[in-house]
Amino acid sequence: MIEEIKKDTSTRMDKSLVALKDEFTKIRTGRAHTSLLDHVKVDFYGNIVPINQAASVSVADARTLAVQAWDRNMVPVIEKAILNSDLGLNPSTAGEVIRVPLPMLTEERRKEMIKVVRSEAEGARVACRNIRRDANHDIKELLKEKEISEDDARRAEDEIQKITDKHIADIEQMLEVKEKDLMEI
Repeated sequence: MIEEIKKDTSTRMDKSLVALKDEFTKIRTGRAHTSLLDHVKVDFYGNIVPINQAASVSVADARTLAVQAWDRNMVPVIEKAILNSDLGLNPSTAGEVIRVPLPMLTEERRKEMIKVVRSEAEGARVACRNIRRDANHDIKELLKEKEISEDDARRAEDEIQKITDKHIADIEQMLEVKEKDLMEI
């Protein structure tokens, strides 16, 4: 019973870390990487699909992405989707290849991005603490129903705290890496 609670807690916290990592990849640094366009959606013959299902996205150089549409007729649609995304990018088409140059980040914009990154990290920490609270509540329920002893309950709460501490440390490490990445010129 307690093992199930610990396993569920760890799984849910892992999902919070994955969600944070996804959010961090959406936040643009000065360098080009293909995951930057992952959340851009394209109208592909009546179906709204992620851009990577309508074109191949590659890194042309450190500051430019190249998007190669699988169907020539889709080039203007993909270009418009990138332009209308919340990324603030200006794609340019050269034949069948869409080039997406990444503008330099100003110091002010970098600081704004760091605030956003810290806020995302705080959201992930809160999620982990909420998961810990749920797990501790489940343990207290088991104790109340006399299914486990007080010693077992205390040990389980300590183990859940250790799981929480580990995940919070992982979040801090991810935040540190992203902040360093954002401040690089």
